[in-house]
Amino acid sequence: MRTGVFVGSFDPFTIGHDSIVTRALGLFDRLVIGVVGDQVHKPDMAPATERMKAIQELYADEARIEVKPYYGLAVDFAKAEGAHYIVKGVRSVKDFEYEREQADINRQISGIETVLLFAEPQYASVSSSVIRELRHFGRDVNEFLPQKK
Repeated sequence: MRTGVFVGSFDPFTIGHDSIVTRALGLFDRLVIGVVGDQVHKPDMAPATERMKAIQELYADEARIEVKPYYGLAVDFAKAEGAHYIVKGVRSVKDFEYEREQADINRQISGIETVLLFAEPQYASVSSSVIRELRHFGRDVNEFLPQKK
């Protein structure tokens, strides 16, 4: 069984994340969405259980997707899940350079490969941090959040 993990803080889980998940399902038999646990201290970050619940509800009808918290290194989480691949989304050259460096180190320390999926053009500007900022200023952000299919 080909298993991939898609990891992040997902605060919140956006339409861009959903696009990556949908496309990754074509590559893997099982996709584990790893939600960074509460050990990461970002200002105003929603609790991991809340972030996980929203993602679980979104994919409740997709048996190939599991949502779990993770702590520590993504490669250790991937190994624990029996995955040989980490899935990452890339929106820009800046994202690419960061993810390329991470992928090289992850492969060196674990043998786990990283699969980079480029953002669809309409999602290239969508980020969790932008959504949080818009929400902070009272803007409706529903257009940037995936709806249950």
